[in-house]
Amino acid sequence: MSLRWSLAVLHLVALGIGLGAVWARARLLAGPLDRAGVSRALAADAWWGVAALLWIGTGLWRLLAGTEKATAYYLDNHLFWGKMALLGCVLLLELWPMATLVGWRIQLARDEAPDTTRAGTLARISFAQAGLVLLMVVAATGMARGAGAP
Repeated sequence: MSLRWSLAVLHLVALGIGLGAVWARARLLAGPLDRAGVSRALAADAWWGVAALLWIGTGLWRLLAGTEKATAYYLDNHLFWGKMALLGCVLLLELWPMATLVGWRIQLARDEAPDTTRAGTLARISFAQAGLVLLMVVAATGMARGAGAP
């Protein structure tokens, strides 16, 4: 398997993991949150983080190393910039959930009960992020077919 193919596979695997993880996190945060529910939500959140690192890492590699198309192809493509704007929204939306869930992890490690009163809001943010990821897929499939290029 070539590097090009391997990076594409990892990029798409990260998509599957990430979309599943953020959706699971949303569903778990929207439900009753006992200690076990919080732990499951934090596990889904960890997978979301792993997927983000893999997704962004392989995406940057593919962009900067020119393993798919020349870097200029992406930088001149309107759908690419739309996809990056969507990614920026996903990352901005993640700031509050990330900080909150890190706090929950710390509280659980101290054998304290985390304050889950804002879990519903975190769930709504996660559902919104899942929707944005789907829009990124629409942009990516368009780019793969030459749309958005000058």
